[in-house]
Amino acid sequence: MRTWELIFAAVLVFVPALTAVAPAPTASAKKKAKTPTKKSAARRRAVPKPPPATAEQKAEATESVQTHMSEAMELGIQNAAAMVPFYELLFRQQQQPAGEPLRVLHFGDSHTASDDWAGELRVRFQQKFGDGGPGFVQAGRPFAGFRRFDARATMSRNWKPEGLLAREGDGLYGIAGVSLATTRANETISLEAEGQTLEFYYLQQPGGGSFTLEDNDVVLDTVSTDGTVGPGFYRKELAAGAHHLVLRTVNNAPVRVHGWVLEKRGGITWEPLGINGAQADLLLLWDQQVLRKEIERRNPALVVLAYGTNEARRPDWTSESYAQALGQVVKAIRAASPTTSILIIGAPDQAIYSRRRVVPYEAVDKILIAQRDAALANGCAFWNLRTAMGGKGSMKQWVQAGLAQGDFVHLTSPGYRLVGDSLFELIMGQYGVFQTVRRQVLGANENGPSIKTH
Repeated sequence: MRTWELIFAAVLVFVPALTAVAPAPTASAKKKAKTPTKKSAARRRAVPKPPPATAEQKAEATESVQTHMSEAMELGIQNAAAMVPFYELLFRQQQQPAGEPLRVLHFGDSHTASDDWAGELRVRFQQKFGDGGPGFVQAGRPFAGFRRFDARATMSRNWKPEGLLAREGDGLYGIAGVSLATTRANETISLEAEGQTLEFYYLQQPGGGSFTLEDNDVVLDTVSTDGTVGPGFYRKELAAGAHHLVLRTVNNAPVRVHGWVLEKRGGITWEPLGINGAQADLLLLWDQQVLRKEIERRNPALVVLAYGTNEARRPDWTSESYAQALGQVVKAIRAASPTTSILIIGAPDQAIYSRRRVVPYEAVDKILIAQRDAALANGCAFWNLRTAMGGKGSMKQWVQAGLAQGDFVHLTSPGYRLVGDSLFELIMGQYGVFQTVRRQVLGANENGPSIKTH
């Protein structure tokens, strides 16, 4: 048996709790999924104020939330052995921290797009394993409310977003599901962040225009986007430190851009690829060649799929049809990066008003069944966020505790940070178990088998 297989088998033998699988819930009847109509780009919505809560109610709700999140450490991650390749890469990064950074791609909906949750995970992982820089950052400000806490992005007025929630179009949107397009000269996008390796992702197309790239007011290069339709990449080594990067179109010709990459030596990145209102199957409507090439270029150590909130609002999904669609998403990611660990995060709790009462949104049940089934059927790890929150109906307590918003769907910044901290501690706890088992199998100084590097 090869040493890599031995580590994997040892995890299964020594740590059965990591891969324990609960009995599968009964699936609902099959129903053919309908194709939804085209939607416009997501916009900020006014968030209703939460119902009033007394100091005593808030204190009780806070204690309950904290207790459940602590208990989530005991529940763990299902099929956590699927995280072993990621843990191995974390181990190697600690042994040789000066190479390329490890990269985590965090796909999701508005919970991810806010960067509160992903940002907390980024901070915690970078504190422990080193700051790899922002990694991939979407070009400009592709939708209202877009933000990254570790980078500042701007764009001029005459860029048009393509993609986002559109279920029609050419799908040439890139890894983040959104591109910016213009046909005018002297249009700009900028990025302010720290790093020393620059890449830029754009669309190559017949008759495409050119753009210049500037770093701290110095022109680096002029790039032509003319060519056969497909992804284009520009790469440049920079001095370490802070950078003010500017892309400027040169002529009145079509230019379409996807995003920046700015990295440091070593460390880890945590790259949020969230879209307000997104559903997991949206990835299947993007051009698969472009998506595959850009994921392959990022070479992620871990991919996180955090969807389900919006799917619960679609009546045409069944547990079976959604599990099948999510499985196809996993296969698309694996086509680009076969050795990548994939963590599927179950949908959080949500609630609605019914007869002046706050009641759980029942459709979340079938989505969680589908997410769990898809994860286990496709060799992915699964973390049930709703269970960690306290289970069905827990959103009411999160709102009372000031950790969720008055729409009973989205969390507040402290709530997202709490989820991020909990997931980090859970992953680190299981990484510690992995290290123990690894030493037992390979010895303290064994580097282990060769695997795909990042």
